[in-house]
Amino acid sequence: MNILVRPLRESDLPLADRIFRLAFGTFNGLQDPLRFGGDMDKIRTRWLADPGAAFGAEADGALVGSNFVTHWGSVGYFGPLTVHPDFWDRGVGQKLVEPALALFEAWGCRHTGLYTFSASPKHLALYQKFGFWPRALTAILSKAVRPVERVGEASLYSQTPASERAGLVAAAAGLTDAMYAGLDVQREILALQNQGLGDTVLIWDDPGLVGFGAVHVGAGSEAGSGCGFIKFGAARPGPKAGEYFGRLLSACEAYVAAQGARQLIAGVSLARKPAYEHLRSRGFQPEVVGVCMHKPNEPGYHRAEAWVIDDWR
Repeated sequence: MNILVRPLRESDLPLADRIFRLAFGTFNGLQDPLRFGGDMDKIRTRWLADPGAAFGAEADGALVGSNFVTHWGSVGYFGPLTVHPDFWDRGVGQKLVEPALALFEAWGCRHTGLYTFSASPKHLALYQKFGFWPRALTAILSKAVRPVERVGEASLYSQTPASERAGLVAAAAGLTDAMYAGLDVQREILALQNQGLGDTVLIWDDPGLVGFGAVHVGAGSEAGSGCGFIKFGAARPGPKAGEYFGRLLSACEAYVAAQGARQLIAGVSLARKPAYEHLRSRGFQPEVVGVCMHKPNEPGYHRAEAWVIDDWR
């Protein structure tokens, strides 16, 4: 079998999406694997965010897998990496990891990783071959959306005058840099705005921007119908971080409620114990637990003092 890895083209996206659903649906034992994920979209949205960071694998000329690489400043991660079940255990996954590593080096990422099944020795062994090491579990939690009153000043990126948006993106980068040098998730903020996937919720106090959340909502986003999904959220470090985090959650819930969402989804590393406990106290229930694998084998921003919501799925 001849495996060729090449840039993923827009014309590949429908088949790449089908393989993504088939692979995860099969692994999770769904009766109809293609129903995995409903109408949420992690394929087209991530390709549009950075077409040069998406790769497809061909076997004898047919697309059999794909991988998407994400650049968050000094941090990079890849996924979803999916392979058609007919080609499992035939070296396709290894071939799809290689261009991700090359991109991490080209971008100058200091901390890299991925999210995978914590109970799958096969997946853990695959990524360990490339120097990734399993660290803290990451929980994906959800709660029923209820009417909630926002506390303190909040705004939305979409409502910000165009002339001020570059300054907001820079302020968000300054906030995340305070938690881990060079961490910058502007890609997520811009993707929401450019693709109409949701919005970025902004929390303010005397120091300026003290929290923000990049939130997907509805069909065609990474949330799916009836859902809101906090792709990344962070509160400014310091003695009031817990207060800012609570305000951010309230503002995110108020935003998705206004969009008609019935469920709010958020991921958090269990290394961030205070953030996890705060989510649980707000009614979030764990639904899926996986593991983030890191290279090098160090925590990065997955630390107790980081009030961050994210997952690397």
